[in-house]
Amino acid sequence: MESQVPPTYTLDEALCTVGFGRFQGLALLYAGLGWIAESMEIMLLSFIGSAVKSEWNLSSDQESLITSIVFSGMLIGAYSWGLISDNFGRKKAFLGICTVTAVAGSLSSLSQNYVSLIVVRWLVGIGLGGGHLFTTWFLEFVPTPNRGTWMVVFSAFWTVGTIFEAGLAWIIMPRLGWRWLLAVSSIPAFLLLAFFVLVHETPRFLIMKGRIGEAQVILEKIAQFNKSSLPPGQLVPDLPEDQDKELSFSSDTHLEPKRKKMISLRKCLLPKYVLVSPKYIRTTILLWFLYFGNTFVYYGVVLLTSKLSSGQNQCRGDVISHSGTSEDSKLYINVFVTSLAEFPGLVISAIILDRLGRKYSMQIMLAFGFGLLLPLAWQLSQGLTTGLLFGARMFVSATFTCACIYAPEVYPTIVRSSGVGVATAIGRIGGIVCPMVAVTLVNNCHQTAAILLFEAAIVLLGICVVLLPFETMGKGLIDVAK
Repeated sequence: MESQVPPTYTLDEALCTVGFGRFQGLALLYAGLGWIAESMEIMLLSFIGSAVKSEWNLSSDQESLITSIVFSGMLIGAYSWGLISDNFGRKKAFLGICTVTAVAGSLSSLSQNYVSLIVVRWLVGIGLGGGHLFTTWFLEFVPTPNRGTWMVVFSAFWTVGTIFEAGLAWIIMPRLGWRWLLAVSSIPAFLLLAFFVLVHETPRFLIMKGRIGEAQVILEKIAQFNKSSLPPGQLVPDLPEDQDKELSFSSDTHLEPKRKKMISLRKCLLPKYVLVSPKYIRTTILLWFLYFGNTFVYYGVVLLTSKLSSGQNQCRGDVISHSGTSEDSKLYINVFVTSLAEFPGLVISAIILDRLGRKYSMQIMLAFGFGLLLPLAWQLSQGLTTGLLFGARMFVSATFTCACIYAPEVYPTIVRSSGVGVATAIGRIGGIVCPMVAVTLVNNCHQTAAILLFEAAIVLLGICVVLLPFETMGKGLIDVAK
């Protein structure tokens, strides 16, 4: 009599069976809070610069450095936290990110001089650089069906954070000053630490490390939270044979120390090799351009909105981004209203992302963004200018949302955080370059040149999207590079 083989199931089968339920809902709220914390810390840069400049009698270059230093910290943090996440786990990376951001953010409010403020804001930037891990962590819990829609819902938390920060600045700045705004804006990061006990490691990461039993326990908790059940049988990794062998080797306590060190070293260096391997080198380079260009255009539209939609489109070389006193309510209203433009873009993304695919959705958004920005190369009425900028921000932000969903889907679990981290770091360079180039052009009476620069960037982005070799709609996440 032949012995029966016990039934087995893979991680994707398990997630599809338990479905999107209460567990994923709580994960969505926690990851969303992480994005709210990041967007608030970045958005407050629009408000504190002029107040700090006035109080400490800073130069314009010193004021600009308050923003640039945060992006430089994010550039370092994006890559570093990605490596930590892929080697030691999403959960441990979260603890470091939240601690650095919360502590440095609150210390910012106590800065006694310009140098100390620059140092702590740089540390804040390092913490914020790990913000992409919230995307990776949540993504790895979401079942494949309708994954794009739920990731768009997650992206909405960024917009919520920007609107909330504008409201806080409107209330706090005229009454209590910039220190209180910095202190209050660090509260979400402390809340992340307070609820850290509820964070679970992702089963995908555990499986990649050969910790199948721990992954099974997490899946059982998910099924319990969702009031559903796992498929009958036992969890098995959906890995190539050579990867299975390596996992068993890595968990074998009787291996020679030299062999263990070689395996550990290979795992630490693997992300670098996979990202530039023949299968992924094209995707990696195109994603770098995609993140750089998206960040450059997104912040460019935000800066143009501040200048052109509030009557500041007259040529004045002394006007800088988000200029004006901290008491000027027009600034807060402007940021508040234009941030609302991102919500319609998110709705459109949620509708088409799982129907048309990631690549085609990005192409559509870029085409609309290009068309809405082009008329701004000429002087228009303030009402028409505001409307065009509103629409342009809607589609540009939607394109960025699609890119942030596509990138973690296209990379395998073993390098997902590192791959997105490197792309995010490249994107931060776009955030640093944008004010230096685009704002300078507008301030020097070259509005047409600035608009054409953004249009050229959008065209290049469209070419990058067309050349991307993979479409991820409806496909399960890859665990290893096969």
